[in-house]
Amino acid sequence: MPTKPWPRLAATAALTAGLAVALPAQAEHWELQKNWNYDKVAYIHDLPFAQKKIVLQVSQGDKERWGLALNNVANLLQYWGQGKVRVVLVAYGPGLGMLLANSPVAARIQSLNAEGVEFDACHQTMLGIKHKTGKLPKLVPQAAVVPGGIIRLMQLQEDHFDYVKP
Repeated sequence: MPTKPWPRLAATAALTAGLAVALPAQAEHWELQKNWNYDKVAYIHDLPFAQKKIVLQVSQGDKERWGLALNNVANLLQYWGQGKVRVVLVAYGPGLGMLLANSPVAARIQSLNAEGVEFDACHQTMLGIKHKTGKLPKLVPQAAVVPGGIIRLMQLQEDHFDYVKP
């Protein structure tokens, strides 16, 4: 007597759906890390009309400093106009806390990302956290992983970005 496949398919679908909930997907952007080429600058956002370029360094774990950096970003967007300035914020060391999923500034990061701001996370710092905790830290979905914070800063400065450390 042939078995009916539907009960088995329904059980498989339910199990798969349960796994999708139990195992959250990596939300952050890994394409910069995976396709890294120091000599070819790449970005998450396409801003073809950006006339100015600025990179901000965040390497402190001070939440007030994070707020200051985000205020600087908002002021740049207000002055130059959305899409007319390319802003990249690079976080590494203790500053990576700014880009963690449970960051107190996660909502502001989401809002500024929607306006074309890129938030780069240092993979070397992430590996250091993994060495201590056994797992990579969970980042805000808007974070773009780069090989190293210092390396990214060097790359962008060679590409004529203005540099600010709030």
